Amino acid sequence: MRRYKVGIYKFTLRIRRTWNEYKRNKIGLIGLILLLFFILVAVIGPYVTPYKPNQMYIGEPLSPPNRMFLLGTDELGRDILTLVIYGTQISLIIGFVAAFISVVIGSLLGLLGGYYGGIFSDILMRITDMFIMMPWLALMIVFAALFGSSIWNIMVIIGITTWPTTARTVMSQVLSLRERPFVEAVRAAGAGDRYIIFKTILPNTMPIIFTNGVLSVAYAVLYEAGLSFLGLGDPTHISWGMILYFANSCGAIVVGAWWYILPPGICITLLVLAFTFISHGLDEVLNPRLRAR
Repeated sequence: MRRYKVGIYKFTLRIRRTWNEYKRNKIGLIGLILLLFFILVAVIGPYVTPYKPNQMYIGEPLSPPNRMFLLGTDELGRDILTLVIYGTQISLIIGFVAAFISVVIGSLLGLLGGYYGGIFSDILMRITDMFIMMPWLALMIVFAALFGSSIWNIMVIIGITTWPTTARTVMSQVLSLRERPFVEAVRAAGAGDRYIIFKTILPNTMPIIFTNGVLSVAYAVLYEAGLSFLGLGDPTHISWGMILYFANSCGAIVVGAWWYILPPGICITLLVLAFTFISHGLDEVLNPRLRAR
């Protein structure tokens, strides 16, 4: 029990120190504020807006912003502000889940490949190089066309096609760590491979895994928007990418309905910037060499 309390205390102290360093990074702090804003919109927004995303013809089709509809209406007379608010939920969910799948696959393969080395590492590196050389969006389009464009398929497709970057980064870190004296000491004490990988090496790679994970969310949001814009998204779930797809389908650009295009586009840009800024801030905090500059 005492050891458990000591562990909790050390973990809390580490989090506090990390936060004290992080809040000094202005770029990282701006990114965190932006992310918290979108999370707040996703959680509270649906309870505030008076409309539902499937309510049609509550206003004139393609009506510009006015007092009743702050962001105007779409071609079906739906409130665009409501669509953007509900789209925040779906875009965040897809981003986090897809990034989680990508990071888990990439981290596991990177840990195993870096630790065991040899032919296993060579095969993994060749597969990683193959995935990196392929255009990811084109590969996602093929998978989405083959397996369907439900929201769950989209998350899995993004996850299983974006893991190579994490795998390569983690593997390079593990190749360095496995030769360190503290790892040799644990191995000399009789610890097995599983213990060394997951109890000794993994904790020392967590900072770089976490930083890559944050950046993976930004990529996932962008890829989902791209797939949805191309008509491969899930039309039963409104995301920012699906809003852009609907806007393009009805010719919003041709008729000058800027209010239909700009809000989801700006939201995608700001959310991607938020995760990019957070990743930059974490990289400086968790990387002593960058922090010393």
